[in-house]
Order: sequence, then structure tokens, then C-alpha cells
Amino acid sequence: MIKVTRSNKPAISVFRVCALAASMSVFATATLYFAGVFNGDKVTAQAFVDLQQGSTVHAGFRRAHAKGLCVSGNFESTGLLSAYSTATVFKQGSTPFIGRFSIAGNNPTAPDLKAPVRSLAFVVNTATEDEWRVAMNTPPVMAVATPDAFYKQLQALSPDPATGKRDPAKISAFFKAHPESKAFNQWKAGYTPANSFATEQYNSINAFYLHNAQGEKQAVRWQAVPSMSEHEVAVLDKQSPDALQQQLISQIEKQPVRFDLKFTLADSNDDENNPTIPWPSSREVINAGSLVITGWGFQNEGACGAQNFDPLVLPKGMSATADPILRARGAAYAQSYRRRATETLLNKSKTSQEGAGDASN
Repeated sequence: MIKVTRSNKPAISVFRVCALAASMSVFATATLYFAGVFNGDKVTAQAFVDLQQGSTVHAGFRRAHAKGLCVSGNFESTGLLSAYSTATVFKQGSTPFIGRFSIAGNNPTAPDLKAPVRSLAFVVNTATEDEWRVAMNTPPVMAVATPDAFYKQLQALSPDPATGKRDPAKISAFFKAHPESKAFNQWKAGYTPANSFATEQYNSINAFYLHNAQGEKQAVRWQAVPSMSEHEVAVLDKQSPDALQQQLISQIEKQPVRFDLKFTLADSNDDENNPTIPWPSSREVINAGSLVITGWGFQNEGACGAQNFDPLVLPKGMSATADPILRARGAAYAQSYRRRATETLLNKSKTSQEGAGDASN
């Protein structure tokens, strides 16, 4: 019988971690390549995620939207989009999903109510050819239209290392140099955060194509529109750093939280490749169905914790537009996923080695 000694266990563990890390690196590199990151663009996914994570790395967490809460439930399709897309998710019926509500920022312990942006992400038909991943935010449009300009926007908004505060002059200069930010700034000036994750409206921001059985395509954007009003939700404890999470948990345990997924159809006057321009309210809107949230879990325990909500993972019957920001999102998501997944594996290996050492003492 072969006896595994204390000195052998760490070697085996490290080998496994290295192998897994290498596999993830190959996957991430392939994702970055096909997302167009290695095609001479000024900004790489690595540089972009470096800027997002800031000077303090929170190992094992997302580099953006680090703080979140897992949710689950069903997408109840009306079937009304089936004339525009062959995707099975849009056929009338119910499909399970896992999702995540989050706030902007790289700090997993940040106060919920201090974040300027909130997000809703979900995935249906996980690990199948019909998988659909969605990542939405509260702004309806982007401030800029290219990855390079977005990178510069983040630089302008980043706190000065010496003071720890943002530089108003730098921010003003950036937006003055980017008149395409007009619609975004108008939204920002009039936006008041809702008192609940459950009563926010979330937007796809970028446009996508739906493909029907005849091979025709239709550009669309969509919104997750809440069914509940502010006065219907549970009381918000504004003194708690986890106010939004606590309230959502309380609400889900009381009754399901619902959002209608409303798709706006572009016409020939709309540019689906420019995320800075809002489409007119006169465009046709179709209610594709409802997200019905019935369960929740903490992100370090729930299924959403390890999920990469890359919006470029689309089912048959959908495809990405040529929007440069949309194309870059997949690369940044992959880079963030690779980093946190590798950190998680290394931490598990370290814990395992320490446990093996303790057991042999």
C-alpha cells in the first residue's frame, strides 16, 4: 500500500491548482481573443480590469460590482417574442434562472446606499447551447461609445491617490471633451436611486439582434421593469451598510419579486452600435415575460458567486451587434473571472495544505 506523506500532499495540491489555473488561463485568453482584445485596440482587458480593481485587491471577488446577493426563480415567457427570435427561452413557458443584484464598486463590504449604480444579472438555460446571460445596469445609456473613451472616463472618475477624492476639474474636462455624454448626463442629473433593488429599473444599455425562423434580424434593447412600487416594499434600514440586501431578503421571504422584461424594437433610424444614444419612446415595446424571484442566497454560498455573467453568451436566435463597448464587455468579464477564480483556487489550496499540516501534528 502506498502511503501519502505530509510532504507529498502540498505538491499534489499545488499541481492541481496550477493545472486548473492554466486551463482557466487558456479559456480566458481564447475569450479575450475572440472578443477582439488582441486586435490593436489602445486598451486591453488587463489594463481595464487593473483600473477597476484599484490599489486594493479584494482577492476572490469581482473587480467591479464586488458586492452582491444571489437570487433565483423562473423566467415566465409570454411567447410574444417568438415571432422575432427562435431562442427557446422566448417560447411561452417557464425557465429557471439564477441571478445577482449588486452595487457598483470593487469593495465587497461597501455600504449599499453609497453606490451610484445598481445592477441585475441573470442566466437561464445554464450550461446548454441555449444559455442566455444578461448583465443590466440602472443607466439607460453609456456616457461614451468606445472602450478607449470609457477607460479615460474611469480614469477621470478615479480618486486622486494623494487626497483619496475625485478631482472635479478633471471630471468636468472629460465630459466637456465628450459631447456624446449628453444623454447620460441628463439621465444622471434626474436620477434618484430607488429605496429597493426590487423597485429599480435595469437596462441592457447595449443593443442585440434577435433572429427569427426566416433569418431576419431585429435590433433590440430591453429593460427589467419592476412590478412593485416604492410603498409596497419592506422598510429600508438606512443605517445598515447592507440595507438593500437586507430589505430584498425580507421582501423575497414575504412574497416573490417580479420584473417584466420589456424589449424595445429599433427602426431604421436607430443606430444599434452606439450605446450613448437613447431610442425614442415611440418605438414598439414587447413584454417578453416576467422574472419571478422566489429565492436568495449569499454570494459566497449561492450559485451566482462563481457565475460569469458575460453578456456575449447568447442562445441561438440572438447575436451581438458591432457595438464596441458590448464587444469589450465580454473580454473584461473574462479577465475579472480569471483573476478571482485563480485566487479562490489558491486560497482553497492553502487552506487544504494548512489543514493537512494540522492533522499530522
